[in-house]
Amino acid sequence: MDFIKRYKLDSLFLPLVGLGAFLLLWMVIAGKETVTQSVDDFGDPVITKTRAGISKDLPTPVETWDASKTYVLNPFAKRGEMDQGILSFTALSLKLVMEGYLIALIVGAPLGFCLGLSKTFTKAVDPIIQVLRPVSPLAWFPLGLVLFSSLKITGTNGATAFGPSDAAALFTIAICAMWPTVMNTAVGVRAVPQDYLNVARVLKLSRGKTLFKVLLPSTLPYMFTGFRLSLGIAWLVIVAVEMLTGRPGVGGFLWQAYNASQYGQIILCILTIGFVGLLLDRLMSVVEARFKTA
Repeated sequence: MDFIKRYKLDSLFLPLVGLGAFLLLWMVIAGKETVTQSVDDFGDPVITKTRAGISKDLPTPVETWDASKTYVLNPFAKRGEMDQGILSFTALSLKLVMEGYLIALIVGAPLGFCLGLSKTFTKAVDPIIQVLRPVSPLAWFPLGLVLFSSLKITGTNGATAFGPSDAAALFTIAICAMWPTVMNTAVGVRAVPQDYLNVARVLKLSRGKTLFKVLLPSTLPYMFTGFRLSLGIAWLVIVAVEMLTGRPGVGGFLWQAYNASQYGQIILCILTIGFVGLLLDRLMSVVEARFKTA
C-alpha cells in the first residue's frame, strides 16, 4: 500500500479493485448452465441444458458479452429501427434528452428567479410546485398525450414528422427535469448578500444590470448544481419515455430486450445508461468549472 500511495496509483488501483469485486459478486449471483447427457429409449444421446444458481436466469459476464457483442462491436450499425448499434441507440436518446433538457432550463431558470425575488410569488406558486414535483414520469406522459392530442406536423413526404407522442415525450422530460433547476436557482437568489443589492441601489443600476451584474453571477454556482441534477433526471426519464412510446433508443431497446427475455441485452442497456449518465455529469462539471474561471 505504501508503494501505491508513493506513486499515486490509488486512483487507478482502487477502481480496479472495486470493479473486480463487482464482477466477482456478479459471477456468484449469476446462474450457471449445466449440461447433462443421457440416452433415450432408442439408444440415441439426449443432451439436456439446465441453469442453477442464486438467480438462475441472470447471465454471467461472459454470457452477457456473447449476447451483446453484436451491438458493441458495431456501435453505429443500423439494421432496422429497433436493431441498431448501442451508440446509435444512445445518440437517438441523447437527442431527445437534450431537447427536453433545454426546455426545462428555459422554463425552470426564470421561474426560479421569480421564486427567489418575490415572497408573494413564492407563497402563491410554491405549494403547486411541491405537489407537482414528486409526480412520476409514468403519470406525466399520459397527460402529455392528452394535452397534445391534436398536434400533428407532417414532413415533406406527407408522413407525420412530429406528433402527440413526440410532444408528450418532450413535455415529460422537461417537466420532470426542471424542478432541481427551479429550486436551486431560487435558493441561490435568496442567498445573494443584501450588501450586493444595496450597492446596486447606491450605484442606481437598472433592473437589467442588477440581474446580469449582481444576481446572475452570485446565483450561478447554485444554478449549475440545479443544471447537473436536472440533466441527470432528464437522462433518467428518457428510459421511461421510450418504454412507453416504443421509440428507438436505449430505453426502447431495453424494453424490447425485456419482452424477448434477452437478459444480456438488458444488462448492456443498464451499463450504457450508467456510463452515459456519468459522462454527462462530468461534462457538466467541466462546463461549470469554465464558467467559474471565466
